[in-house]
Amino acid sequence: MKKQTATQIFESLSSGIRLDIYRFLVKRGLEGMVAGEIAAALDLPPNNISFHLKGMTHAGLVSVEQEGRFQRYRANLPLMLDLVAYLTEECCAGQPEQCVDLRLASCCPEALLPPLANTAQK
Repeated sequence: MKKQTATQIFESLSSGIRLDIYRFLVKRGLEGMVAGEIAAALDLPPNNISFHLKGMTHAGLVSVEQEGRFQRYRANLPLMLDLVAYLTEECCAGQPEQCVDLRLASCCPEALLPPLANTAQK
């Protein structure tokens, strides 16, 4: 991932509303939701949600698919996992095996944590 991409993602998520939308879409998984359903679920005005979804789509945080007269939005989970990997790729001076104790302290599921380069985990 390029620094510019990471910066764009963080700028997009710096809005509390966008962060709420993204976390909500993560919960919905591959099914996603149409804009009106997202607005109703988060108690946001429809014109407000469209503005935020457009910005999030531009940043690549969500994908959109036309369904008749509606647009279905889904969280771009691979992009977020790439961002986490980008942020942690130099963990412990590029020797992530030294970070095993930090990984154990994380509440993040093991499957979502960046791999420990060819080392056995505890």
